[in-house]
Amino acid sequence: MNYPEKIIRIAELIRKAGGRAFLVGGQVRDEIITSISGQANTEWDKDFDLEVYGIDSEKLYQILKDFSPEVSAVGKSFQVYKIGEDLDVSLPRRERKVAKGHRGFLVEGDPFMSYEEACRRRDFTMNALLKDPLTGEIIDSVGGIESIKKKQIRHIDNKTFVEDSLRVLRACQFAARFEFEIAPETAELCRGIDLSDLPAERIWGEMEKMLLRAQKPSVGLEWMRKLYVLKKLFPELEALIGCPQDPEWHPEGDVWTHNCLVVDEARKLIDDLPYPKRVTVMLAALCHDLGKPQTTEFFEGRWRSHGHDELGAKITEGFLNKLNVYTLEGFPVREQVIQIVRYHLKPGEFYKVRDKLGDGAFRRLARKVEIELLYRVARADCLGRNLPGEPPKFTAEAQEWFIQKARQLQVEQQAPKPILMGRHLIELGLKPSPIFGKILSAVYEKQLDGEIKNLDEAIKLAEKMITELQKSDVGNQERDLKVSPNKVS
Repeated sequence: MNYPEKIIRIAELIRKAGGRAFLVGGQVRDEIITSISGQANTEWDKDFDLEVYGIDSEKLYQILKDFSPEVSAVGKSFQVYKIGEDLDVSLPRRERKVAKGHRGFLVEGDPFMSYEEACRRRDFTMNALLKDPLTGEIIDSVGGIESIKKKQIRHIDNKTFVEDSLRVLRACQFAARFEFEIAPETAELCRGIDLSDLPAERIWGEMEKMLLRAQKPSVGLEWMRKLYVLKKLFPELEALIGCPQDPEWHPEGDVWTHNCLVVDEARKLIDDLPYPKRVTVMLAALCHDLGKPQTTEFFEGRWRSHGHDELGAKITEGFLNKLNVYTLEGFPVREQVIQIVRYHLKPGEFYKVRDKLGDGAFRRLARKVEIELLYRVARADCLGRNLPGEPPKFTAEAQEWFIQKARQLQVEQQAPKPILMGRHLIELGLKPSPIFGKILSAVYEKQLDGEIKNLDEAIKLAEKMITELQKSDVGNQERDLKVSPNKVS
């Protein structure tokens, strides 16, 4: 692999000073996975980590400072030197558990630590590989390459592995991203680890990788089920397991099975979207049927889940609280996810009454949810009923009609902006008052229905409404005079 020039130059400077620099972490792992599988990896880690042996911290800092005046040190108990946004340089380190919780570690750097000892602090064998960027030599002291060949995620040390609860979620997201199995003994350790100490942002960090970087996030979801992550962190997802569905419309099985298929289908539909919208689609796909367990009943010979969309929106709020997901890059992810869950049945409902449905229904829906994203989740929901490996029984005809219509009306991303504004009413001589809102709202409703198409038509309607309101006020005053003797002059 061609590494950035600064990595080669820093490694050469360290070698001249009597030390040795190794690439560690995801870059080395991904290179070897690609080499063994023969398949191009589209999910390369964008960041590089150099671990430096044989040089103490002060000397390393001076080398790096001479190389780049912009070098910065981060970390309190252990220094990591950052060169730009994509390169971290550090010493090998040992960690000791000194307190409860995910962060309860004392970290100490030791440039003269052996390669084997340094690698044993890492989580999985595939992540404990060192590569010399100058010679290409790979040091594998824990059997990482063998694990990759077996497509297996295996922990390194029984004692230290269980000290970091985040590793359970990391195992799940790695299993999804690389479609690896988790070694039985590693899985058994994971099942016994308490996850209650994990902060929301760390949980979301692993969930995000699983949902966005894996081609089949369902692999990770299934491991979350097997490792009791659902039971411990997400009981609303665990409740989907075994929840029945009508076999005519859901031959794939229970709601959990359906949900896994839907998430995989949704993953196929997001690569062209910006990051916040990719997150929105995947979270909405994951949550779209959370309301079913509490609403499913056998009625008139069928399993039905009336009202699961509305209840699901409420349950989704609590689920998103656990992930601490709100706004990303200015986009209201949280609100959109909740609204997609609430309206995920609308594309099919619109399609059933398409011959009677007015354009206003699309414009009003666009005020509540981004239709482009709703369409993608609804499409995944429909296709997530087909049995894997069998000819598809269900097509997304309704969802394709739905999005074509929305695009035709140009409301796939947002509702039409109001033609009539408050300033137009002021120009008509109306002073700001509660009447403003009534007129603007009424005119906008006509606009949504297609009855108002330009500003002239909007102003004419506003003038008519103002005249009618003024007449109404005069009539009310005259009526008050007749019925109130105290007001008769």
